[in-house]
Amino acid sequence: MQPTAALGAVVGNKPLPRTQVTKKLWNYIKRNGLQDANKRTMINADENLRPVFGGKRRIDMFQMTKMVSKHLSKIK
Repeated sequence: MQPTAALGAVVGNKPLPRTQVTKKLWNYIKRNGLQDANKRTMINADENLRPVFGGKRRIDMFQMTKMVSKHLSKIK
């Protein structure tokens, strides 16, 4: 899968399998402390994640998959 420029700012611009995109995204979230401390299912977006999350400052981790899918395209 090829990430868009917005998602590429978080996971890199090289084509990756969807599983690796998810893994890199979670590594980024954990490394930057973006998982909400009180409600663990919520992700607090920083300036790099906000464009991926449709401009939202906070998103539920279950909605995150849907939002990230919009930023991936299959390689032909």
